[in-house]
Amino acid sequence: MTDANMKSGRSPDDENTEAAQADPPARGMAARRRTSGEVPSPTAGWGLDLDDAPARDGEFEDVVRRMLELVGEDPDREGLLRTPQRVANALTWLTRGYETDVKDVVGHAIFEETHENMVLVRDIELYSLCEHHMLPFFGRAHVAYIPDGKIVGLSKLPRIVDVFARRLQVQERLTEQIAQAIDDVLQPRGVGVVIEANHLCMMMRGVEKQNSRTITSALRGAFRTDAKTREEFLHLAHNSQIR
Repeated sequence: MTDANMKSGRSPDDENTEAAQADPPARGMAARRRTSGEVPSPTAGWGLDLDDAPARDGEFEDVVRRMLELVGEDPDREGLLRTPQRVANALTWLTRGYETDVKDVVGHAIFEETHENMVLVRDIELYSLCEHHMLPFFGRAHVAYIPDGKIVGLSKLPRIVDVFARRLQVQERLTEQIAQAIDDVLQPRGVGVVIEANHLCMMMRGVEKQNSRTITSALRGAFRTDAKTREEFLHLAHNSQIR
């Protein structure tokens, strides 16, 4: 026991107990459960940048600790003491799409409607992790569909984007998954999705091309078979003057 502890009458065990109580628990990766699509924000009283999770995952944290050692760091130095828990929590939150189902996200927000023209939500921010290097890629998604008797609440389109973006991904598959999910849920006359993204795996490593941008598209129904519909969609998606 240190002199300071002797003066305060507190033992190291007391300090360890208090520290454990002050830290929020980290979510166990193996015990994941499907949610309705909403992940609550961390409790303000925690006072740390630790993402919400119900239980500590010692195995996950040990892996992060070992990674720190392998890159030549000391996981016991002050700035890294809570890094394993922070990383475990962050990666769990960043990949929460695995436990979210599109049908749960859409819920009852599908409505009968006779509208027969294109519905487009553009400039949807997206953030994902490249499955090859686990580095972020980020950008915008433009999502459109032509109803066939049913429309969906507009906010559900960005939520569908997040379901698939919050996983380990490649942009090509992400684009197709979003289009297919909307096609499955609404069965519209057509679906169009365009994603524009910057990839840190080719900006901060490898070829280090800072100004490169990747654009992918996925077309279903009328967007694929009707040239005028496809042209209208691509024009609206890429025309920066329309805000």
